[in-house]
Amino acid sequence: MNSNESSKELLRFIEKSPTCFHTIANLEESLIGEGFTRLREKEQFALLPEGKYYVVRNDASLIAFQVPKQEIKGFRFMASHSDTPCFKLKEKPEIAAEGSYMVLNVEKYGGAILSTWLDRPLSIAGRIILHEADGLKSHLVNFEQDLCIIPNVAIHLNREINKGVEYNPQTDMRPLFAGGEQADLYKMLADKLQTSSDKILGTDLFLYNRAQGCFLGAQEEFIGAPRLDDTQCVFASLQGFLQAKNESYMKVLCVFDHEEVGSRTRQGADSDFLQVTLENILRAMRKEGKLANLLADSFLLSADNGHGLHPNHPEKSDPTNRPVLNGGIVIKYHGNQQYTTDGFTGAVVKAICSKEEIPYQTYHNRSDIPGGSTLGNISIAHCSVPSADVGLAQLAMHSAFETAGAKDTGYFIRFAKAFYGWEGHKMG
Repeated sequence: MNSNESSKELLRFIEKSPTCFHTIANLEESLIGEGFTRLREKEQFALLPEGKYYVVRNDASLIAFQVPKQEIKGFRFMASHSDTPCFKLKEKPEIAAEGSYMVLNVEKYGGAILSTWLDRPLSIAGRIILHEADGLKSHLVNFEQDLCIIPNVAIHLNREINKGVEYNPQTDMRPLFAGGEQADLYKMLADKLQTSSDKILGTDLFLYNRAQGCFLGAQEEFIGAPRLDDTQCVFASLQGFLQAKNESYMKVLCVFDHEEVGSRTRQGADSDFLQVTLENILRAMRKEGKLANLLADSFLLSADNGHGLHPNHPEKSDPTNRPVLNGGIVIKYHGNQQYTTDGFTGAVVKAICSKEEIPYQTYHNRSDIPGGSTLGNISIAHCSVPSADVGLAQLAMHSAFETAGAKDTGYFIRFAKAFYGWEGHKMG
C-alpha cells in the first residue's frame, strides 16, 4: 500500500470512529476479520499455539496479542490512545434558551482548542446503556447528521473578537440543538435504537466534528481531518501489528482510553489492564511467575503524535529538534521524562528505522515551553520495560481539525511492522 493509499484508508477509519467507543469497535472488526478471537477478563484464558486474541475493557480500551510460534522470550508492545479532546454531554443535557431555542449542556473533555469548535456542523455519538430483559446492555450510537452548531458572536456585537477572546466552556460553548423547546434528545436516541426512552439508564455521549478528512497541498502532500491525534497512530499501529511476524516475541497492541484526561481510570494506561492481561496470558501458557523475567527482555513504544514545525510560528519549536510533516517517525525526548525515550531506547528506534530505510526525526520541547505528556511513562510504571515515545508530526494538535503529512501514515505502518517483527538478538 503506497503512502497516499495508507492515508486514504486512515481517513476512512477516522470517519468511522467519531468516539473512543467507535474506534475500539472498528479495531475489533479489523481483528476479527484477521482471525482474532475475543477473550473475556472474567473468564480464564484458553490459548492455542500461534493463536490470535484480543481483550476489550469497558468498550473503550483494547489489548490484542498473538502467541509466538517458539518459546516466548518477551513482548513487543505498542501503545496508543482511543480518546480525543472534544465536548461531552452532561446528564439532563437540554437547556431552554430565551423561549426560542434549545441548547445542550456540555463539558470540555481534554485540552481542546475551544475556538476551533465554533461555527462547524457537529453531531452526537457515543454509547447508550439500555435496561433490557436480560440485564444492562451497551449500544453504540451515531446520529451521522449535521445536528448541532456552536455559533460565534457576530463581530458587530463584539468588536474586540479579533484581538483575542477567552471562551467560557459553560456559557460560550453550548451547541444549538433545536428551535423552540420541542426536541427530546433521549427520545431521538431511543428512536434510533428502536426502543423507548425509559429504557435508557446511562449515556456516554460526545460532540464530534462532522468535517470529512481530505488531502491538502499543491501536490496533496498533507492530510487534514478531525481526531488525527491519536487515531493516526492507532490506525498505523494496527496495520503494522497485523502485517508483522515474530516467532519468539509476543506482539501486543494496546489502545487505552482517557489519555487526554490523565489515564487514571479502569481502562486508562494508569490502570491494571495491561498487567492483568499479561498475567492471564502467562497463566494460560503455564508460565506463572515469569512476568518479570519476560519484561526484562521486552520493549514498549508509546505511539502518540507530536508537534511539527509551524510555518507561521517557527519560534515555538526547539532550535535543533524541529520535526516536519512528511519527515517520518518522530522520536520524542524530554529531560524531565514526560517522554520515556533515553539514549538506549532512542537508539533502538533509530536502528530499526535505518535498517528499514524509514526516515526519522527528533523532537524536544523548547526549554521554556513545558509541552504535553502521553501514556508511555504511565504504562511502564505498571509494567517496567525499556520504552521510547514515538509519533508523527502534525499541526494544530487538539484543534477540531488537524493537519499531518500524507506520507507519514505509510512510514509509521512500515515502522510498526518492523518493530513488531524485531527479534531482540538482531539489535542489542
